[in-house]
Amino acid sequence: MTIITPVVIMAGIVGCIAILLSVIQEIVKKKETSIVDEIDAILPQTQCGQCGYPGCRPYAEAIAAGKAEINQCPPGGDDCIKKLAELLNRDVKELDESHGKAKPKSVAIIDESICIGCTLCIQACPVDAIIGAAKQNHTVVREYCTGCELCINPCPVDCIEMVSIQENLGQWKRKYPVIPVHLRR
Repeated sequence: MTIITPVVIMAGIVGCIAILLSVIQEIVKKKETSIVDEIDAILPQTQCGQCGYPGCRPYAEAIAAGKAEINQCPPGGDDCIKKLAELLNRDVKELDESHGKAKPKSVAIIDESICIGCTLCIQACPVDAIIGAAKQNHTVVREYCTGCELCINPCPVDCIEMVSIQENLGQWKRKYPVIPVHLRR
């Protein structure tokens, strides 16, 4: 019986250490997750890929991990950079124009008299803002369009144009995050 007592005590100590490590891991995980969430909340949710990442969430994760700079988001522009710098306690930087230039918020408009219904724009839209069927006219649901411009190049008849709308970053961000099409599987 004397041999069992030390074994039970050691098992108890090991169990307590395992529980403590598990709790510490969860705290660290929640802290990392919350900073990614905060960064993602600042980003414009255009899912355009101009930053070099397939969407705003992967870019937020890269910023949090120190793998990306805070100045790679042309749609967010200076306002986004300033908010990210403040959140992360970093210096404000100029937009890295190798990712594109900042421009006013815009939405796609399809000239339905020219549209041939090829569906290439629908396939390119990362937020499902374009509706229509094969060989039918397509249209853009303005409320869903993020202005990413990814629908323009695939269009074989150049029937899509971007129209600027005057809103600031805080007004045109979505209430609900947009999940890029390629991440929805």
